[in-house]
Amino acid sequence: MATVLESVPSKAHSQAGPWHRAWRRLKRRRGALAGLVVVLLFIAIAAFAPWLAPYDPIETSWSAIRKAPDAAHWFGTDDIGRDVLSRVIWGTRASLLAGVVSVSISLLLGIPIGLAAGFLGGFVDGLISRIVDAFLACPFLILAIALAAFLGPSLTNAMIAIGVSATPIFVRLTRAQVIDVKVEDYVEASRAVGNSPWRIAFRHVLPNIAAPLIVQSTLAIAAAVIAEASLSFLGLGQQPPAPSWGSMLNTAKDFIESAPWMAVWPGLSIFLLVLSFNLLGDGLRDALDPRQR
Repeated sequence: MATVLESVPSKAHSQAGPWHRAWRRLKRRRGALAGLVVVLLFIAIAAFAPWLAPYDPIETSWSAIRKAPDAAHWFGTDDIGRDVLSRVIWGTRASLLAGVVSVSISLLLGIPIGLAAGFLGGFVDGLISRIVDAFLACPFLILAIALAAFLGPSLTNAMIAIGVSATPIFVRLTRAQVIDVKVEDYVEASRAVGNSPWRIAFRHVLPNIAAPLIVQSTLAIAAAVIAEASLSFLGLGQQPPAPSWGSMLNTAKDFIESAPWMAVWPGLSIFLLVLSFNLLGDGLRDALDPRQR
């Protein structure tokens, strides 16, 4: 009787769903959990920025120019007396928005094109692959800067530029996964009963290639955060006086010696957010791998 009772939990354990098993594996990776906690913290900061920021992020005070951190201004003030803490908090919104929206654009463009290339093959695959190779020949950030300069300086245009620049990565990944999956028995069975190619692609193939796309999306958000900061630093992203970590670093570069806190806090924020997304992405890669136990 005891043997039977002991076997019940193990049987239920083995029949757990794939997402439950992935979460169980993810919980065993402390780095990934730490990254998840920090990412959720940044999301909360962005969501509650109006209530968390102690001052208006664009309000100037000529009596508090480049004031060192103290009880009134925890992170100090910048070159025209704006509270650095408030600007860092509001800048979180721009960075997270750029990361999520840019990657969403890449997914919306890259997945259908990658499905077409991998599922249809032949001339379509060859044409798409050559176009993707041409885009990948240009470094991601250089392409994003060129597109942002062409579209004009604004956060919206920066997000579009970053999203389009990252699309070839998702096209190639989707294509490779589709080529592996489309020869599986369940795909052949679906084709045999008369399902259309697009129904097979979106109903049977796409759900089975979701795991690597999720992992790549997480890592791509980290790259998009850096790209947005770079574009804002160059004046092609979020426009002053709206707060952005990249534009804050651009302002701070002239006061590194006299007011280092102007550069420390936005730089540290970029570092923590990007590191957290990378840790989370590495953890998801292991957690979503069906070969892992």
